[in-house]
Amino acid sequence: MSTLAKLQPQKLWQIFDKICSIPHPSKHEQKISLWIQSWATELGLSVKEDAVGNLIIKKPATASMENRKGVILQAHMDMVPQKNANTEHDFLTDPIKPYIITEADSDWVTAEGTTLGADNGIGLSSALAVLASDDIAHGPLEVLVTIDEEAGMTGAFGLQSGWLEGDLLINTDSEQEGEVYMGCAGGIDGEATFALTYEEVNDDVESFNLSISGLKGGHSGVDIHTGRANANKLLVRFLLDASNELGLRLTELNGGSLRNAIPREADASFVISRSKIAPLKAKLAEYLATVRHSLAAIETDIDMLLISPETFDECWTLATQSTILRALNACPNGVLRMSDDIEGIVETSLNLGVMRSKGNKFVAMTLIRSLHDDGRLDAQTMVQSVFELAGAKIKFSGAYPGWKPDTSSALMQTVRDTYHSLFDKVPEIMVIHAGLECGLFKTAYPDWDMVSFGPTIKFPHSPDEKVQIATVEQYWQLLLAVLANIPEKS
Repeated sequence: MSTLAKLQPQKLWQIFDKICSIPHPSKHEQKISLWIQSWATELGLSVKEDAVGNLIIKKPATASMENRKGVILQAHMDMVPQKNANTEHDFLTDPIKPYIITEADSDWVTAEGTTLGADNGIGLSSALAVLASDDIAHGPLEVLVTIDEEAGMTGAFGLQSGWLEGDLLINTDSEQEGEVYMGCAGGIDGEATFALTYEEVNDDVESFNLSISGLKGGHSGVDIHTGRANANKLLVRFLLDASNELGLRLTELNGGSLRNAIPREADASFVISRSKIAPLKAKLAEYLATVRHSLAAIETDIDMLLISPETFDECWTLATQSTILRALNACPNGVLRMSDDIEGIVETSLNLGVMRSKGNKFVAMTLIRSLHDDGRLDAQTMVQSVFELAGAKIKFSGAYPGWKPDTSSALMQTVRDTYHSLFDKVPEIMVIHAGLECGLFKTAYPDWDMVSFGPTIKFPHSPDEKVQIATVEQYWQLLLAVLANIPEKS
Protein backbone atom coordinates (compact mmCIF):
# COMPACT_ATOMS: atom_id res chain seq x y z
CA MET A 1 0.00 0.00 0.00
CA SER A 2 1.36 3.45 -0.91
CA THR A 3 1.77 6.21 1.66
CA LEU A 4 -1.05 8.10 -0.03
CA ALA A 5 -3.50 5.24 0.39
CA LYS A 6 -3.01 5.33 4.18
CA LEU A 7 -4.42 8.84 4.51
CA GLN A 8 -7.91 9.53 5.83
CA PRO A 9 -10.57 9.13 4.55
CA GLN A 10 -8.85 5.98 3.43
CA LYS A 11 -11.29 4.83 0.73
CA LEU A 12 -11.16 8.22 -1.01
CA TRP A 13 -7.36 8.36 -0.99
CA GLN A 14 -7.04 4.76 -2.16
CA ILE A 15 -9.20 5.55 -5.16
CA PHE A 16 -7.29 8.76 -5.88
CA ASP A 17 -4.02 6.83 -5.71
CA LYS A 18 -5.43 4.44 -8.32
CA ILE A 19 -6.60 7.31 -10.53
CA CYS A 20 -3.08 8.77 -10.46
CA SER A 21 -1.76 5.49 -11.85
CA ILE A 22 -4.04 5.68 -14.92
CA PRO A 23 -3.19 8.24 -17.63
CA HIS A 24 -6.20 10.54 -18.17
CA PRO A 25 -5.31 13.87 -19.82
CA SER A 26 -8.09 15.79 -21.57
CA LYS A 27 -9.12 14.24 -24.90
CA HIS A 28 -7.56 10.92 -23.83
CA GLU A 29 -9.88 9.60 -21.11
CA GLN A 30 -10.41 6.10 -22.54
CA LYS A 31 -8.26 4.29 -19.97
CA ILE A 32 -9.81 5.97 -16.94
CA SER A 33 -13.32 5.54 -18.37
CA LEU A 34 -12.83 1.82 -18.91
CA TRP A 35 -11.45 1.42 -15.39
CA ILE A 36 -14.42 3.26 -13.84
CA GLN A 37 -16.89 1.13 -15.81
CA SER A 38 -15.16 -2.11 -14.80
CA TRP A 39 -14.90 -0.95 -11.18
CA ALA A 40 -18.61 -0.06 -11.00
CA THR A 41 -19.66 -3.31 -12.65
CA GLU A 42 -17.66 -5.34 -10.11
CA LEU A 43 -19.60 -3.54 -7.35
CA GLY A 44 -22.88 -4.53 -8.99
CA LEU A 45 -23.80 -0.94 -9.84
CA SER A 46 -25.64 0.22 -12.93
CA VAL A 47 -23.25 2.12 -15.22
CA LYS A 48 -23.99 3.59 -18.64
CA GLU A 49 -21.95 5.57 -21.16
CA ASP A 50 -23.74 8.24 -23.17
CA ALA A 51 -23.12 9.26 -26.77
CA VAL A 52 -20.22 11.60 -25.99
CA GLY A 53 -18.50 9.44 -23.36
CA ASN A 54 -19.95 10.66 -20.06
CA LEU A 55 -20.62 7.98 -17.46
CA ILE A 56 -23.74 7.72 -15.31
CA ILE A 57 -23.60 5.36 -12.33
CA LYS A 58 -26.66 4.72 -10.18
CA LYS A 59 -26.94 3.44 -6.63
CA PRO A 60 -30.21 2.84 -4.76
CA ALA A 61 -31.04 4.73 -1.59
CA THR A 62 -29.95 3.27 1.72
CA ALA A 63 -32.59 1.92 4.11
CA SER A 64 -35.21 4.50 5.18
CA MET A 65 -33.82 7.11 2.74
CA GLU A 66 -35.86 6.04 -0.28
CA ASN A 67 -38.16 9.07 -0.14
CA ARG A 68 -35.36 11.67 -0.17
CA LYS A 69 -34.78 13.86 -3.20
CA GLY A 70 -32.43 12.30 -5.72
CA VAL A 71 -28.86 13.63 -5.70
CA ILE A 72 -26.34 13.68 -8.54
CA LEU A 73 -22.67 13.81 -7.51
CA GLN A 74 -20.71 15.24 -10.44
CA ALA A 75 -17.03 15.26 -11.34
CA HIS A 76 -14.95 15.25 -14.53
CA MET A 77 -12.56 12.43 -15.37
CA ASP A 78 -9.89 14.39 -17.29
CA MET A 79 -6.90 16.33 -15.95
CA VAL A 80 -4.73 19.15 -17.26
CA PRO A 81 -1.38 17.79 -18.57
CA GLN A 82 1.36 20.24 -17.53
CA LYS A 83 4.96 19.45 -16.60
CA ASN A 84 8.18 21.26 -15.84
CA ALA A 85 10.59 21.65 -18.74
CA ASN A 86 13.15 19.35 -17.10
CA THR A 87 10.62 16.60 -16.28
CA GLU A 88 10.50 13.51 -18.50
CA HIS A 89 6.84 12.52 -18.58
CA ASP A 90 4.41 11.22 -21.21
CA PHE A 91 0.87 11.98 -20.04
CA LEU A 92 -0.53 9.34 -22.42
CA THR A 93 1.43 6.48 -20.88
CA ASP A 94 3.08 7.48 -17.61
CA PRO A 95 1.44 7.53 -14.17
CA ILE A 96 1.30 10.65 -12.04
CA LYS A 97 3.69 10.30 -9.08
CA PRO A 98 2.07 11.87 -5.99
CA TYR A 99 3.87 12.44 -2.72
CA ILE A 100 3.33 14.23 0.60
CA ILE A 101 5.02 17.50 1.53
CA THR A 102 4.83 19.74 4.60
CA GLU A 103 4.59 23.49 4.08
CA ALA A 104 3.72 26.14 6.68
CA ASP A 105 2.84 23.44 9.22
CA SER A 106 0.33 21.87 6.87
CA ASP A 107 0.53 18.61 4.92
CA TRP A 108 -0.18 18.58 1.20
CA VAL A 109 -0.16 16.10 -1.65
CA THR A 110 1.62 17.18 -4.82
CA ALA A 111 3.26 15.43 -7.79
CA GLU A 112 6.79 14.95 -9.09
CA GLY A 113 7.27 17.62 -11.76
CA THR A 114 3.73 17.48 -13.19
CA THR A 115 0.20 18.52 -12.47
CA LEU A 116 -1.33 16.32 -9.78
CA GLY A 117 -4.84 15.97 -11.14
CA ALA A 118 -6.47 16.74 -7.79
CA ASP A 119 -8.55 18.95 -10.10
CA ASN A 120 -10.93 17.06 -10.35
CA GLY A 121 -9.49 13.72 -9.21
CA ILE A 122 -10.29 14.33 -5.54
CA GLY A 123 -13.92 15.10 -6.38
CA LEU A 124 -14.12 12.03 -8.61
CA SER A 125 -12.57 9.88 -5.87
CA SER A 126 -15.09 11.16 -3.33
CA ALA A 127 -18.03 10.29 -5.58
CA LEU A 128 -16.69 6.80 -6.22
CA ALA A 129 -15.93 6.33 -2.52
CA VAL A 130 -19.58 7.06 -1.70
CA LEU A 131 -20.62 4.46 -4.29
CA ALA A 132 -18.23 1.90 -2.81
CA SER A 133 -19.32 2.40 0.78
CA ASP A 134 -22.00 0.36 2.55
CA ASP A 135 -22.25 2.60 5.64
CA ILE A 136 -23.04 6.05 4.20
CA ALA A 137 -26.64 7.25 4.44
CA HIS A 138 -28.03 8.71 1.23
CA GLY A 139 -31.16 8.88 -0.86
CA PRO A 140 -31.38 7.83 -4.51
CA LEU A 141 -27.89 8.53 -5.84
CA GLU A 142 -26.43 9.07 -9.28
CA VAL A 143 -22.83 9.86 -10.13
CA LEU A 144 -22.22 11.82 -13.33
CA VAL A 145 -18.63 11.66 -14.60
CA THR A 146 -18.03 13.97 -17.56
CA ILE A 147 -15.27 13.99 -20.15
CA ASP A 148 -13.09 16.78 -21.46
CA GLU A 149 -13.99 19.48 -18.94
CA GLU A 150 -10.56 21.07 -19.11
CA ALA A 151 -10.24 21.30 -22.90
CA GLY A 152 -13.69 22.22 -24.20
CA MET A 153 -16.39 20.89 -21.86
CA THR A 154 -17.43 18.41 -24.54
CA GLY A 155 -19.09 16.19 -21.97
CA ALA A 156 -21.21 18.95 -20.49
CA PHE A 157 -22.14 20.25 -23.95
CA GLY A 158 -23.25 16.76 -24.97
CA LEU A 159 -25.25 15.84 -21.87
CA GLN A 160 -28.71 14.73 -22.95
CA SER A 161 -31.93 15.41 -21.09
CA GLY A 162 -33.72 12.40 -19.66
CA TRP A 163 -30.61 10.42 -18.72
CA LEU A 164 -30.58 11.48 -15.08
CA GLU A 165 -33.45 11.35 -12.60
CA GLY A 166 -32.16 13.37 -9.64
CA ASP A 167 -33.36 16.81 -8.58
CA LEU A 168 -30.18 18.14 -6.94
CA LEU A 169 -26.62 18.31 -8.26
CA ILE A 170 -23.46 18.61 -6.17
CA ASN A 171 -20.50 19.66 -8.29
CA THR A 172 -17.20 18.60 -6.70
CA ASP A 173 -14.91 20.82 -8.79
CA SER A 174 -14.37 23.74 -6.38
CA GLU A 175 -10.98 24.35 -4.85
CA GLN A 176 -11.23 26.22 -1.54
CA GLU A 177 -12.46 24.69 1.70
CA GLY A 178 -14.84 26.99 3.52
CA GLU A 179 -16.27 28.40 0.31
CA VAL A 180 -19.48 27.17 -1.28
CA TYR A 181 -20.17 28.20 -4.84
CA MET A 182 -23.49 29.16 -6.36
CA GLY A 183 -22.33 30.62 -9.68
CA CYS A 184 -19.41 30.72 -12.10
CA ALA A 185 -18.03 32.53 -15.13
CA GLY A 186 -18.78 31.65 -18.72
CA GLY A 187 -16.13 31.69 -21.41
CA ILE A 188 -15.11 31.50 -25.04
CA ASP A 189 -11.95 30.44 -26.91
CA GLY A 190 -10.34 32.66 -29.54
CA GLU A 191 -7.88 31.57 -32.21
CA ALA A 192 -6.07 34.09 -34.40
CA THR A 193 -4.16 32.83 -37.43
CA PHE A 194 -1.48 34.80 -39.30
CA ALA A 195 0.11 33.87 -42.62
CA LEU A 196 3.88 33.51 -42.22
CA THR A 197 6.15 34.66 -45.04
CA TYR A 198 9.87 33.94 -45.08
CA GLU A 199 13.01 35.22 -46.74
CA GLU A 200 16.62 34.09 -46.87
CA VAL A 201 18.87 35.27 -44.07
CA ASN A 202 21.94 37.44 -44.67
CA ASP A 203 25.40 35.94 -44.47
CA ASP A 204 26.68 38.07 -41.60
CA VAL A 205 24.29 36.75 -38.91
CA GLU A 206 24.33 34.41 -35.91
CA SER A 207 21.45 32.08 -34.97
CA PHE A 208 20.07 31.98 -31.44
CA ASN A 209 17.33 30.46 -29.34
CA LEU A 210 15.91 32.44 -26.42
CA SER A 211 13.69 30.86 -23.79
CA ILE A 212 11.92 32.19 -20.72
CA SER A 213 11.10 29.76 -17.92
CA GLY A 214 10.68 29.41 -14.18
CA LEU A 215 7.33 31.19 -14.00
CA LYS A 216 4.64 29.78 -11.74
CA GLY A 217 1.78 29.64 -14.27
CA GLY A 218 -1.51 28.37 -12.94
CA HIS A 219 -5.24 28.24 -13.64
CA SER A 220 -6.34 31.03 -15.96
CA GLY A 221 -9.50 31.52 -13.90
CA VAL A 222 -8.60 30.76 -10.29
CA ASP A 223 -5.13 32.36 -10.42
CA ILE A 224 -5.63 35.15 -12.96
CA HIS A 225 -5.89 37.83 -10.24
CA THR A 226 -2.70 36.83 -8.43
CA GLY A 227 -0.33 38.80 -10.65
CA ARG A 228 1.43 35.72 -11.96
CA ALA A 229 3.30 36.65 -15.12
CA ASN A 230 2.46 35.39 -18.60
CA ALA A 231 5.56 33.97 -20.32
CA ASN A 232 4.16 34.75 -23.77
CA LYS A 233 3.67 38.41 -22.98
CA LEU A 234 7.07 38.79 -21.29
CA LEU A 235 8.95 37.21 -24.20
CA VAL A 236 7.05 39.16 -26.87
CA ARG A 237 7.77 42.44 -25.09
CA PHE A 238 11.51 41.77 -25.21
CA LEU A 239 11.47 40.54 -28.80
CA LEU A 240 9.57 43.60 -30.01
CA ASP A 241 12.05 45.94 -28.36
CA ALA A 242 15.07 43.98 -29.63
CA SER A 243 13.57 43.84 -33.10
CA ASN A 244 13.14 47.59 -33.24
CA GLU A 245 16.57 48.46 -31.82
CA LEU A 246 18.83 45.65 -32.98
CA GLY A 247 17.21 44.24 -36.11
CA LEU A 248 16.59 40.79 -34.60
CA ARG A 249 14.77 38.55 -37.13
CA LEU A 250 12.56 35.68 -35.96
CA THR A 251 12.51 32.18 -37.38
CA GLU A 252 10.10 30.65 -34.86
CA LEU A 253 8.00 31.68 -31.84
CA ASN A 254 6.20 29.38 -29.41
CA GLY A 255 4.80 29.61 -25.90
CA GLY A 256 2.31 28.08 -23.50
CA SER A 257 0.53 24.77 -24.03
CA LEU A 258 -3.12 25.25 -22.99
CA ARG A 259 -5.49 28.15 -23.46
CA ASN A 260 -6.75 27.72 -19.86
CA ALA A 261 -3.31 27.71 -18.19
CA ILE A 262 -1.24 30.83 -17.58
CA PRO A 263 1.89 30.23 -19.71
CA ARG A 264 4.98 29.35 -17.69
CA GLU A 265 7.45 28.98 -20.57
CA ALA A 266 8.00 30.42 -24.05
CA ASP A 267 10.81 30.40 -26.59
CA ALA A 268 11.89 32.03 -29.83
CA SER A 269 14.48 31.30 -32.48
CA PHE A 270 16.04 34.15 -34.44
CA VAL A 271 19.03 35.47 -36.33
CA ILE A 272 20.87 38.71 -35.62
CA SER A 273 23.80 40.55 -37.10
CA ARG A 274 27.08 39.53 -35.50
CA SER A 275 27.77 43.17 -34.73
CA LYS A 276 24.62 43.27 -32.59
CA ILE A 277 25.32 40.20 -30.45
CA ALA A 278 27.03 42.10 -27.63
CA PRO A 279 24.26 44.74 -27.43
CA LEU A 280 21.67 41.91 -27.51
CA LYS A 281 23.25 40.19 -24.53
CA ALA A 282 23.45 43.46 -22.62
CA LYS A 283 19.80 44.26 -23.40
CA LEU A 284 18.75 40.76 -22.32
CA ALA A 285 20.60 41.04 -19.01
CA GLU A 286 19.01 44.44 -18.37
CA TYR A 287 15.54 43.18 -19.24
CA LEU A 288 15.88 40.08 -17.05
CA ALA A 289 16.99 42.22 -14.12
CA THR A 290 14.05 44.54 -14.69
CA VAL A 291 11.35 41.83 -14.74
CA ARG A 292 12.94 40.01 -11.81
CA HIS A 293 12.76 43.22 -9.81
CA SER A 294 9.24 44.21 -10.87
CA LEU A 295 7.81 40.71 -10.28
CA ALA A 296 9.94 39.79 -7.28
CA ALA A 297 7.00 39.51 -4.88
CA ILE A 298 5.36 36.80 -7.00
CA GLU A 299 7.76 35.31 -9.56
CA THR A 300 10.89 34.24 -7.72
CA ASP A 301 12.53 31.99 -10.32
CA ILE A 302 12.30 33.79 -13.67
CA ASP A 303 15.12 32.86 -16.03
CA MET A 304 15.92 33.69 -19.65
CA LEU A 305 18.43 31.50 -21.48
CA LEU A 306 20.18 32.41 -24.73
CA ILE A 307 21.87 29.58 -26.65
CA SER A 308 23.28 29.09 -30.16
CA PRO A 309 21.51 26.28 -32.05
CA GLU A 310 22.02 25.13 -35.62
CA THR A 311 22.16 27.79 -38.33
CA PHE A 312 18.87 29.00 -39.80
CA ASP A 313 18.57 29.58 -43.54
CA GLU A 314 15.25 31.47 -43.48
CA CYS A 315 13.63 34.04 -41.24
CA TRP A 316 10.28 35.81 -41.11
CA THR A 317 9.95 38.84 -43.34
CA LEU A 318 10.21 42.10 -41.49
CA ALA A 319 6.57 42.99 -42.22
CA THR A 320 5.35 39.62 -40.90
CA GLN A 321 7.46 39.87 -37.76
CA SER A 322 6.47 43.44 -36.97
CA THR A 323 2.76 42.71 -37.44
CA ILE A 324 2.70 39.59 -35.26
CA LEU A 325 4.82 40.97 -32.42
CA ARG A 326 2.82 44.21 -32.25
CA ALA A 327 -0.49 42.34 -32.24
CA LEU A 328 0.65 39.99 -29.47
CA ASN A 329 1.99 42.91 -27.46
CA ALA A 330 -1.31 44.79 -27.85
CA CYS A 331 -3.52 41.80 -27.04
CA PRO A 332 -5.24 42.31 -23.65
CA ASN A 333 -4.24 39.87 -20.93
CA GLY A 334 -5.10 39.29 -17.28
CA VAL A 335 -7.89 40.88 -15.26
CA LEU A 336 -9.98 43.26 -17.36
CA ARG A 337 -12.62 44.13 -14.76
CA MET A 338 -13.48 43.28 -11.17
CA SER A 339 -17.06 42.56 -10.22
CA ASP A 340 -19.18 45.46 -9.01
CA ASP A 341 -21.61 43.05 -7.37
CA ILE A 342 -19.30 40.65 -5.50
CA GLU A 343 -16.32 42.09 -3.67
CA GLY A 344 -12.96 40.59 -4.56
CA ILE A 345 -14.25 38.53 -7.51
CA VAL A 346 -12.93 38.94 -11.06
CA GLU A 347 -15.71 39.74 -13.50
CA THR A 348 -13.86 39.54 -16.84
CA SER A 349 -10.41 38.26 -17.75
CA LEU A 350 -8.38 37.16 -20.74
CA ASN A 351 -5.50 34.71 -21.04
CA LEU A 352 -3.13 34.72 -24.02
CA GLY A 353 -2.48 31.06 -23.42
CA VAL A 354 -0.77 29.68 -26.53
CA MET A 355 1.31 30.94 -29.43
CA ARG A 356 2.56 28.54 -32.08
CA SER A 357 4.55 28.64 -35.31
CA LYS A 358 3.10 26.00 -37.63
CA GLY A 359 4.88 25.93 -40.99
CA ASN A 360 3.50 28.87 -42.95
CA LYS A 361 1.07 29.87 -40.20
CA PHE A 362 1.29 31.44 -36.77
CA VAL A 363 -1.52 30.82 -34.27
CA ALA A 364 -2.38 32.71 -31.06
CA MET A 365 -4.97 31.20 -28.70
CA THR A 366 -6.88 33.09 -26.02
CA LEU A 367 -9.48 32.23 -23.40
CA ILE A 368 -11.95 34.89 -22.29
CA ARG A 369 -13.90 34.43 -19.05
CA SER A 370 -16.67 36.61 -17.67
CA LEU A 371 -19.49 36.46 -15.15
CA HIS A 372 -21.65 38.37 -17.64
CA ASP A 373 -22.32 37.79 -21.33
CA ASP A 374 -21.78 41.49 -22.02
CA GLY A 375 -18.35 41.39 -20.39
CA ARG A 376 -17.42 38.38 -22.49
CA LEU A 377 -18.60 40.09 -25.67
CA ASP A 378 -16.72 43.27 -24.78
CA ALA A 379 -13.45 41.36 -24.36
CA GLN A 380 -14.18 39.35 -27.49
CA THR A 381 -14.53 42.50 -29.60
CA MET A 382 -11.26 43.87 -28.20
CA VAL A 383 -9.38 40.71 -29.16
CA GLN A 384 -11.07 40.61 -32.53
CA SER A 385 -10.18 44.24 -33.22
CA VAL A 386 -6.51 43.79 -32.31
CA PHE A 387 -5.97 40.75 -34.48
CA GLU A 388 -8.10 41.86 -37.43
CA LEU A 389 -6.29 45.19 -37.54
CA ALA A 390 -3.09 43.12 -37.80
CA GLY A 391 -4.52 41.18 -40.73
CA ALA A 392 -5.10 37.90 -38.89
CA LYS A 393 -8.11 35.66 -39.28
CA ILE A 394 -9.84 35.31 -35.92
CA LYS A 395 -12.45 32.76 -34.96
CA PHE A 396 -14.20 32.14 -31.66
CA SER A 397 -15.54 28.78 -30.52
CA GLY A 398 -16.63 26.73 -27.55
CA ALA A 399 -18.68 29.46 -25.90
CA TYR A 400 -20.22 28.23 -22.66
CA PRO A 401 -22.63 30.07 -20.41
CA GLY A 402 -22.00 31.17 -16.87
CA TRP A 403 -23.94 29.70 -13.99
CA LYS A 404 -26.30 32.38 -12.77
CA PRO A 405 -26.55 32.49 -8.96
CA ASP A 406 -29.85 31.38 -7.41
CA THR A 407 -30.11 33.15 -4.07
CA SER A 408 -33.23 31.12 -3.19
CA SER A 409 -31.51 27.75 -3.61
CA ALA A 410 -32.77 25.23 -1.05
CA LEU A 411 -29.71 23.05 -1.63
CA MET A 412 -27.46 26.00 -0.85
CA GLN A 413 -29.31 26.51 2.43
CA THR A 414 -28.87 22.82 3.29
CA VAL A 415 -25.13 22.96 2.61
CA ARG A 416 -24.70 26.21 4.54
CA ASP A 417 -26.61 24.94 7.59
CA THR A 418 -24.82 21.59 7.50
CA TYR A 419 -21.41 23.26 7.30
CA HIS A 420 -22.28 25.51 10.23
CA SER A 421 -23.41 22.59 12.38
CA LEU A 422 -20.24 20.61 11.59
CA PHE A 423 -17.59 23.31 11.94
CA ASP A 424 -19.32 26.01 14.02
CA LYS A 425 -18.82 28.67 11.38
CA VAL A 426 -20.70 29.88 8.34
CA PRO A 427 -19.09 29.16 4.96
CA GLU A 428 -18.58 31.93 2.44
CA ILE A 429 -21.15 31.77 -0.34
CA MET A 430 -19.23 32.63 -3.48
CA VAL A 431 -19.22 32.97 -7.24
CA ILE A 432 -16.07 31.58 -8.89
CA HIS A 433 -14.30 33.10 -11.89
CA ALA A 434 -13.31 29.67 -13.17
CA GLY A 435 -15.65 27.85 -15.53
CA LEU A 436 -17.69 25.06 -13.99
CA GLU A 437 -19.93 22.76 -16.00
CA CYS A 438 -23.05 23.77 -14.06
CA GLY A 439 -24.11 26.49 -16.49
CA LEU A 440 -24.16 23.99 -19.34
CA PHE A 441 -26.10 21.44 -17.29
CA LYS A 442 -28.93 23.95 -17.06
CA THR A 443 -29.48 23.56 -20.81
CA ALA A 444 -30.52 19.92 -20.50
CA TYR A 445 -31.82 20.08 -16.91
CA PRO A 446 -33.14 23.62 -16.30
CA ASP A 447 -34.82 22.69 -13.00
CA TRP A 448 -31.78 21.29 -11.25
CA ASP A 449 -30.84 22.95 -7.96
CA MET A 450 -27.03 23.00 -7.90
CA VAL A 451 -24.15 23.80 -5.59
CA SER A 452 -20.38 23.31 -5.72
CA PHE A 453 -17.81 22.74 -2.95
CA GLY A 454 -14.51 20.95 -2.47
CA PRO A 455 -11.18 20.84 -0.59
CA THR A 456 -8.36 23.36 -0.88
CA ILE A 457 -6.38 22.86 -4.09
CA LYS A 458 -3.65 25.37 -4.85
CA PHE A 459 -2.22 26.20 -8.28
CA PRO A 460 -4.24 23.78 -10.44
CA HIS A 461 -3.20 23.58 -14.11
CA SER A 462 0.46 23.90 -13.12
CA PRO A 463 3.17 21.53 -11.80
CA ASP A 464 2.85 23.39 -8.48
CA GLU A 465 -0.64 21.90 -8.00
CA LYS A 466 -1.21 20.60 -4.49
CA VAL A 467 -4.16 19.58 -2.31
CA GLN A 468 -4.27 20.21 1.43
CA ILE A 469 -4.79 16.88 3.18
CA ALA A 470 -6.73 18.17 6.21
CA THR A 471 -9.28 19.91 3.98
CA VAL A 472 -9.97 16.70 2.07
CA GLU A 473 -11.23 15.15 5.29
CA GLN A 474 -13.31 18.27 6.04
CA TYR A 475 -14.77 18.15 2.53
CA TRP A 476 -15.58 14.45 3.01
CA GLN A 477 -17.33 15.10 6.31
CA LEU A 478 -19.40 17.86 4.72
CA LEU A 479 -20.32 15.75 1.71
CA LEU A 480 -21.54 12.85 3.85
CA ALA A 481 -23.48 15.13 6.18
CA VAL A 482 -25.15 16.93 3.26
CA LEU A 483 -26.19 13.58 1.74
CA ALA A 484 -27.72 12.59 5.08
CA ASN A 485 -29.56 15.93 5.35
CA ILE A 486 -31.17 15.97 1.92
CA PRO A 487 -34.91 16.60 2.45
CA GLU A 488 -37.74 14.31 1.44
CA LYS A 489 -39.54 14.72 -1.86
CA SER A 490 -42.43 17.12 -1.57
